[in-house]
Amino acid sequence: MNALKKNHFELFSLKPVFALERSQLDEVYRRVMTAVHPDRYTGTSAAEQRLAQQLSAQANEAYRTLAEPVARGRYLCEINGVDPQIESNTAMPADFLMRQLEWRERLEEATQARDRSALEELGAELAGLRDEITTKLAHALDAEHDYHGAADLVRQLLFVDRFATELERADESIAALA
Repeated sequence: MNALKKNHFELFSLKPVFALERSQLDEVYRRVMTAVHPDRYTGTSAAEQRLAQQLSAQANEAYRTLAEPVARGRYLCEINGVDPQIESNTAMPADFLMRQLEWRERLEEATQARDRSALEELGAELAGLRDEITTKLAHALDAEHDYHGAADLVRQLLFVDRFATELERADESIAALA
């Protein structure tokens, strides 16, 4: 098979699972990049140099995708025929939506009060939820092969990550004023 047509897991000779060991991914990535890095092909034909550039770009994209849980979950859903509709499907369970509203209120109150400890508390809660969703996502993808259910969890994890970024910005803003 042409290396340029392999999926990300095949490119790195990894089993297509959500629960990847980051150290293993890092090691395989370094090994692949050592083999395909364009600098190794400076004295070769233009075609070989282009191929090395393409393989290097593919390896970089594969690494970025597999290293990040939301992207990895999305990718696993997609290669198994399910589009997580991250940008268009905002449906969430009712309890998750209620949590979102509560978090937004707490974020606003803590920001207005310049209460960094309240932001830290909210951050810890988000981290716990992120771990919980990540565990459920690994189970849905790796054990159950429930790609539709996993797509819902990918969208939830994306929301948690985006909200955590908002939380970090609020904390940085408060810290800058101190």
